[in-house]
Amino acid sequence: MSKGVKKKWKRWQKITVAAACVLLLAGVGFLLFPTVSNFIGQKTADSAVKAFDDAVENITETITAEDGAEISSLKEAKDHGMVDRDGLPVDEVREEGGRIVYGYRILYKSDLDRLFADSLAYNEMLLSGQGTQDTIQYNKPVFDLYDYGIGDDIYAYVTIDAIDMRLPVYLGADESVLCSGAAHLYGTSLPVGEGSYNCAIAGHTNYVGRIFFDNLKKLGIGDTVQVTTYWDTREYEVIDYKIVTPDVTDDLLIQKDRQLLTLITCIWQGRGSEFDRYIVTCERKKQ
Repeated sequence: MSKGVKKKWKRWQKITVAAACVLLLAGVGFLLFPTVSNFIGQKTADSAVKAFDDAVENITETITAEDGAEISSLKEAKDHGMVDRDGLPVDEVREEGGRIVYGYRILYKSDLDRLFADSLAYNEMLLSGQGTQDTIQYNKPVFDLYDYGIGDDIYAYVTIDAIDMRLPVYLGADESVLCSGAAHLYGTSLPVGEGSYNCAIAGHTNYVGRIFFDNLKKLGIGDTVQVTTYWDTREYEVIDYKIVTPDVTDDLLIQKDRQLLTLITCIWQGRGSEFDRYIVTCERKKQ
């Protein structure tokens, strides 16, 4: 074999080895992507839930402004320049390690009391108005939570230990919301009050890089589901699960003298691009 041929052969070997390494790394990356991405996604969800819990722990009646005024709402805090446009305390902003760190968001009891009252009024409206044209816009948020001093749009979070799931719950099943966690469907009840209600919460299945409601199908009768709001944590028991077509909405209806939680996700039944709905019905445990 001539020297020229040997050089070409060695060059070809190097190219082949390099290409094989690239393909190997790409293959490993492809295999690891779901695991790594799901890990990041869960950490993001955990962070959102922790911020929720921290905010609840720091609910305050009043804060005294520099001029001596007693501040008891987000509006008053804004008027006194105590929070920025996102509702974060301006005097809690500091620098650590070259990055800006914000302090906890202050929630005022008066704002949350108003949100609770408005939530009860919304539920009351549904008792006679559920199913009307105005109450089937599932992607519409019930409230703009920013008006109540809640800047991250999280109304609650759902915890299911049986499938190791904990997700923030946003208002309105908009796609931008569903890529971050679970979503409350407008036109169904909010999980508050002692009257009859049926709160429907939806989540994605097989969403790239996120395990949201993927394991919902592993739930069995009797499993516990918890929903934590700014006011309490309620426990529900799985009482039924089924598969329905998208046009079947009876499971979202309020049932007299029952407090229900309905979990919904998509499921593919092998019919082209059509997806059915997998529904888990839960009922609040007796107090």
